[in-house]
Amino acid sequence: MAAAQLQDLTRIIEHHWGYRSFRPLQERAMRAVLDRRDSLVVLPTGGGKSLCYQAPAMAQAGTTVVASPLISLMKDQVDSLQACGVPAVQIDSSLSADEKFAREIDVQQGAVKLLFVSPERLVLPDFGNMLRRAGVKTFAIDEAHCISHWGHDFRPEYRQLRRIKEWFPDATVHGYTATATEQVRNDICQQLGLKNPEVLVGSFDRPNLAYRVLPRYDLENQVAEVLDRHKGEAGIIYCIRRKDVNELTETLNSMGYKSLGYHAGLSPDERKRVQEAFKSETCDLIVATVAFGMGIDRSNIRFVLHTGMPKSIEHYQQETGRAGRDGLEAECVLLHSGSDAMTWKFIMEKSASEPGVDASFLPNALKHLNDMDRYSRGAVCRHRALVEYFGQRYEAPSCMACDLCLGDREPVPEATVIAQKILSCVARVKERFGVNHVVSVLRGENGDKLKQQGHDQLSTYGLLKGESKDDVRDWVHQLLGQGLLVQTGSEYPVLGLNDASWEVMKKQRTAKLFQTPRKRKEKETSRSGVEKTSWEGVDRGLFDRLREVRRELAADRGLPPYLVFSDTTLRDLARRRPSTLPAMRAVYGIGDKKLEEWGHEFLKEIRAYCDDMDLSMDTVVDSEPAPPPRRAAVSEPTGMKAVAEDLFRDNAAVEDVMHQTTRARSTVMGWLADFIRREHPASISAWVSDDVYARVAAAAKQVGMERLKPIFEALEGKIPYDEIRLVVSHLT
Repeated sequence: MAAAQLQDLTRIIEHHWGYRSFRPLQERAMRAVLDRRDSLVVLPTGGGKSLCYQAPAMAQAGTTVVASPLISLMKDQVDSLQACGVPAVQIDSSLSADEKFAREIDVQQGAVKLLFVSPERLVLPDFGNMLRRAGVKTFAIDEAHCISHWGHDFRPEYRQLRRIKEWFPDATVHGYTATATEQVRNDICQQLGLKNPEVLVGSFDRPNLAYRVLPRYDLENQVAEVLDRHKGEAGIIYCIRRKDVNELTETLNSMGYKSLGYHAGLSPDERKRVQEAFKSETCDLIVATVAFGMGIDRSNIRFVLHTGMPKSIEHYQQETGRAGRDGLEAECVLLHSGSDAMTWKFIMEKSASEPGVDASFLPNALKHLNDMDRYSRGAVCRHRALVEYFGQRYEAPSCMACDLCLGDREPVPEATVIAQKILSCVARVKERFGVNHVVSVLRGENGDKLKQQGHDQLSTYGLLKGESKDDVRDWVHQLLGQGLLVQTGSEYPVLGLNDASWEVMKKQRTAKLFQTPRKRKEKETSRSGVEKTSWEGVDRGLFDRLREVRRELAADRGLPPYLVFSDTTLRDLARRRPSTLPAMRAVYGIGDKKLEEWGHEFLKEIRAYCDDMDLSMDTVVDSEPAPPPRRAAVSEPTGMKAVAEDLFRDNAAVEDVMHQTTRARSTVMGWLADFIRREHPASISAWVSDDVYARVAAAAKQVGMERLKPIFEALEGKIPYDEIRLVVSHLT
C-alpha cells in the first residue's frame, strides 16, 4: 500500500470510527483488499475483523457486498456503520418489495458502500445480475468458518458461495472468522475458490478474558457467586439443555436475579423479545442454550458462565468470545462435571441415528468433544491450552488471567502420591468400575454394592478417607484429562489404565493435581491484571452517570446503547473529563459524526458532575486507552509443525513424529532442523549420536558450513545428508 493510500485510510478510520492506530494484522488485511488480492483473515472476537473490510470499502470505488448469516447480525452491523456516518444497507426477507427495489437502485447508483445480504440471496441469479450491473468487485464473507464441514458451525447454505468466483471472475473474495483451525482454514480457501490468498492468522489469545474452569458441585450457589461479582453488568449463562434453561431461569428470578431464558423451543416472537431486551439493556442477564449468541453484537458483556461443558473447544472459544468484545476485562467461568461428556455423546449419537441424517459428522464431533473434555480437566494455564490447541505457541510464563495462574485453584500437596493411590485402586478393582465406585472405595464408604464386591477388603480401601467426595472425583477427572487414566464404554463408562498410569505408579512420571482452597479472602477472588489497569484513573461515579445518559439517548433513538458509545469510550471520558468538544474528539472511539450527534449531551453531563463533585476537567492521560494490547500474532509454527515441535521438546524420535503428524520423513527432518536452529537445544543426541556429531563438526571445521555437499564428500559419503543437516543447524 502506497504511503498516500495508507494516510487516506488512516484518515478515514479516524474520521468515522475515532480510532488512531491499527490493531495487529488490520493494516495487512486492509492492504489485501485494496491491492485486489483474495484473503482469509482469522482474528479473535474483539480483534477488529469487521473494520478490515469496512474501512477499505470507504477508501475504494464501488460497493462491497458482505455475506452474513443472520438478519439480526446484519441489522446490528448496519446500525453501527450508519451511526459512524458510513452508507450501509441490508437487503433481507423482512423488507417489502418496494424497499428492496429502492435499495437495489441505491446500490446501482453508487450510493451504498457496504451491502449486507444472506448467503442464499447472494447466489440468486437475478440478484447476481443486479450486482454485475452495479459493477461489484469486492465480496466479504463474514463467519466464514460456516462454509467448512470441519468447522464447529457448518451451514450448508454457505457452500453455495463458491459460485461467487464463477459469476464474478474479476472480483476479490475475503473471508473473515474468529475461530478456525489449520484444517478449517484450508477448507475455507478451497470452498471459496480463493486464488493465492493472503492468509492472516492473529493470535487466538484473548488476554482481557479471565478463564475459570471449576468442578460443578453446588450449581445454584456457584452461579450466585459469579452474579454477585458482576452486579449491574451484562452476562450470558449457557446451559446444555432447554430443561436446564427453564429451571435455572426460574430459580434465579426467585432469588432476585432478573433474568430471561432463551432456547430454540420458544416461539420466534418470544426469542426476538428476549434478544431485543438484552441488546437494549433492559435486561442484562440471559440464561440460554447455544441457540443464543450469533447476531448478538453487544460489546459490554462482562461475563459468560457455562453451567456445563460445551461440545468443542471451537464452541467454547466462540461462546466465551462474546464477553469483552470492547477489549475491556471480562470473566469466563466453566462449571463442569464428568457427566457432561456423556450427555453430549448421547445427544450426538441420537442425532446421527435419526432418519435422513448424514452420520459422517459423528467421528469428528466426538473427537472435538474429547478435546474439550481434556481441556476442562487439564492442569495447565487456560490461555496456554487454548492458544496451543489452535496451533500457536504461548510464550508468557503465566497469563495471570485464569484460575490456575491466579491461584483460584492451588496445587495439591503430594499430588503424585494421591495419583498413585487412585491408579492403584483402579487396578485393584480390575479396571471394571466407574468413577463413583472408585471414589467410594478410596474414601472408605460403606455401600452395599461395595461390600458385595468385597472391595471393602482391598488394600486401597479408605486410602483417601479424609478427603471430600467432590475433591476425589475431581482428581480422578484431572488424571483423565492428563491422559494418566482412560475411560471406556458409553452407556456405563469404566476407568482403565494405560502405559502412563503404570509409569506414575512405578515413580517414573509425576502428576499434577489442583483443588479449590477451602478458605479464601474476598480480595483473592482474583482480579486479572487487565481488570486492574482498565479502571486506572476512571471516576466510577461519572462512568455510571454516563451509562445512564447513553441508555436514555439510545432509547430515544431506538438503538442499542453500545452503538452510541462503547464502555471503552465511556471509561476514557470518565478518565479524561473533557471540557470542550475538541477535547472530547481526542477520546478513543469518538468519530466526527458521533461527536456531532452525541457530544453536547455527554459534555453537559460531564460538566455537571465535575461541578457537583468539585473535580478538575481535562485531566492529562499519557496515551489513549485503546483495548489492551494483544500478544503478537503468531504465524509459525502452526498445525502439525507445532505438534512436531512439542514432540521434539520431549526428544521424540523422528519416526514417532512422522507417525503422529502423518508427514513424510523429509518434511519432519526439515521441521527438526528449523527447531534446532531456533531453539538451540543443549544436545541433539536424541537424533544424532555423539560420535556422528563429532565427525560432522570436524569435517565442517575443515571445509566450512556454507554447503552440505563438501561435508558429505569429506566424510566419504558415510553419513547421510539428514544427519549432517541437523549437526550444521546446531553448530550455526
